[in-house]
Amino acid sequence: MEYRKLGHTDLEVSVICLGTMTWGEQNTRDDAKEQLDYALSQGINFIDTAELYAVPTKESTYGLTESYLGEWLKKSGKRKEVILASKIAGPGEWISHIREGRTRFNDKHITAAIDDSLKRLQTDYIDLYQLHWPERQTNFFGKLGFKPEIEENLTPFLETLQALDKQVQAGKIKHIGLSNETPWGFMKFLELSSQHQLPRVASMQNPYSLLNRSYEVGMAEISYRENVGLLAYSPLGFGVLSGKYLGATQPTGSRLSLFPEFDRYSDQIATEAVKEYITLAKDYDLDPAQMALAFVNSRPFLTSTIIGATTMEQLQTNIKSINVSLSDEIEQKIEAIHQRIPNPCP
Repeated sequence: MEYRKLGHTDLEVSVICLGTMTWGEQNTRDDAKEQLDYALSQGINFIDTAELYAVPTKESTYGLTESYLGEWLKKSGKRKEVILASKIAGPGEWISHIREGRTRFNDKHITAAIDDSLKRLQTDYIDLYQLHWPERQTNFFGKLGFKPEIEENLTPFLETLQALDKQVQAGKIKHIGLSNETPWGFMKFLELSSQHQLPRVASMQNPYSLLNRSYEVGMAEISYRENVGLLAYSPLGFGVLSGKYLGATQPTGSRLSLFPEFDRYSDQIATEAVKEYITLAKDYDLDPAQMALAFVNSRPFLTSTIIGATTMEQLQTNIKSINVSLSDEIEQKIEAIHQRIPNPCP
């Protein structure tokens, strides 16, 4: 396993991070334990979760993922061996079961969310606490075309940083991060933290894969120059870059067979791109998923790649991507495909 510094902190996190959002929906409590035991045996020390999980989110499974993780932390006694990341959900009509869908990143809601997560996680502190998506209306979760709206009662960024600082001072969280942010939001948080000596953002968790390299436009330079690395989520595009969905196939128990609404990476243009990447991988005797992950792992603005798996076979394959290096020739051919079919999935 390889390790990289988490931003400006003194934490060294594994380049492969274990994602958890399927626990409590597609994966059982026992599955979660098995994944955690195996991941740690392979050198993974970075675990990412969220109060929102399991996914797809619903009231009956809200918080289950954190609870499964908390049970393992308590029974295994390995809390000090892992770097634990979680998130507070933002607002949205689709999550009326979480603070009535009206979350504000203020002291009241941040304190309540952290306290509830700590109870489920059965720990005294969270190493990295992230804002899952912006409170304001902007482009995230595959949206294109910024449409400004009249927004009322938004929490000022400074107030949010002050609320997070209160939790840092209380010892409940160690560092802060953002997720699904834009360049504007990214720089505003960095600017305010510097001006007011408040906690500095240590990471940015946004989508990044062969099918969505939009992070390279604007965000990547900020990550590199400000030392706030990317935690890449959906590096396999909901699994489509493994090739398992080609030919209109729907493997039993797969995410898209169970939840067809997760079609963000499955339109015709994306499928054409996937076919080309799969062919390229096979031409060089590479596992398609490992090639896709190796590409993400090697980016100079990346801190860690978040992988998720519903089977142990998938988990083992994905973790092994850390041992895959892409030659200059393969990188050039990846770029050629990207030039022909750039960012088919926002």
